[in-house]
Amino acid sequence: METAANGLTFRDAADSDVDALVALIESAYRGDSSRTGWTTEADILQGQRTDPEGVWAVIKSPDSRLLTVERDGRVVACCQLEHRGDHAYFGMFAVSPDLQGEGIGKVIMAEAERTVREEWGATEMHMTVISVRDDLIAWYERRGYRRTGRMTPFPYGDERFGIPLRDDLQFELLVKELG
Repeated sequence: METAANGLTFRDAADSDVDALVALIESAYRGDSSRTGWTTEADILQGQRTDPEGVWAVIKSPDSRLLTVERDGRVVACCQLEHRGDHAYFGMFAVSPDLQGEGIGKVIMAEAERTVREEWGATEMHMTVISVRDDLIAWYERRGYRRTGRMTPFPYGDERFGIPLRDDLQFELLVKELG
């Protein structure tokens, strides 16, 4: 466990964190609670963002870590880090809506990038973002990620990923070189 200057504590998720992590991820992206923050997907997707099985699978995967972030004993953020050879994948990123805009996301991204560089020797971080999320993509670009134009289709019809409210959703690969 490592505590940052801003009172954030970083650790790997445990089985006992699954319910809190599902609730956090859902609150950051779906439903009315997500509208408190700016990362909401409520206008493009309904239904769930994740489920206990999905979170548990990341915790148990030998090539993944679910970095869990606490403040004052409360889970306030998380992100998935997956080792993929010379690069790492960054996903399942969520910050509690009531804390968004405080700079916590930047701190977590920096810690995630440091972790994969130092522990896995990753030279790049990859992520996929729904391509219509211009505000979110711009935020990642300000952190050094670049758009690649490489798209993958949204899994229409698989409600584990949500129920789309529009028919033009796809994921774009963003990449950052890790120095």
